[in-house]
Amino acid sequence: MARVFTKLGKQITIAVREGGPEADTNPRLRVLIQQAKKENMPKENVERAIKKATDKDVSDYKEMVYEGYGPYGIAMVVETATDNPTRTVANVRSYFNKHGGSLGTSGSLEFLFDHKCVFRVAEKEGVSLEDLELELIDYGVDEVLVDEDDILIYGEFTSYSDIQSYLEERGFEIHAAEFVRIPHETKTLNDEQRAQIEKLLEKFEEDEDVQNVFHNMAEE
Repeated sequence: MARVFTKLGKQITIAVREGGPEADTNPRLRVLIQQAKKENMPKENVERAIKKATDKDVSDYKEMVYEGYGPYGIAMVVETATDNPTRTVANVRSYFNKHGGSLGTSGSLEFLFDHKCVFRVAEKEGVSLEDLELELIDYGVDEVLVDEDDILIYGEFTSYSDIQSYLEERGFEIHAAEFVRIPHETKTLNDEQRAQIEKLLEKFEEDEDVQNVFHNMAEE
């Protein structure tokens, strides 16, 4: 839970720096506050993250993306939010090196993944999945599906704000919205190989600067 709060707090701070502290005029902040409520993040944590963005004495977070290969040729994209890129890149490089991988150059693995936005929204009475998908095609959406009690909407990375506007204007309750990187192809590994990749992923997970890690290892 603490990990989720830290991640959301950084995203809120960055959203405020980019679009201002007022949720009414900052769409990204609006969604993140809704997501924080869904995760039961304390209100004071949200307020602290917003205040941090306007505090001139606080170090600035930068969003940095690192790309590299883990063992067995597994491609990895590591998204970070850091106030010290020198520290973060050194840590990321050391995780790769110690676990049989290597850090690559920026942009070297982008072609292996599709960059998408994904919205998680509450189901709405009287709205069918088929009709919703048909309408959203014009807004850059390419897949709509049900996941438990929510609807998942996948769209182009650049269509984020258009999709959000559509959902808000039609009264959909947005539970979460994020950016993901979906591999074009995945690699199947045996249990022993998977365990080695999992150890590397755990190291990234433990690092507070790391926000997300995407890879092309096939799920079990």
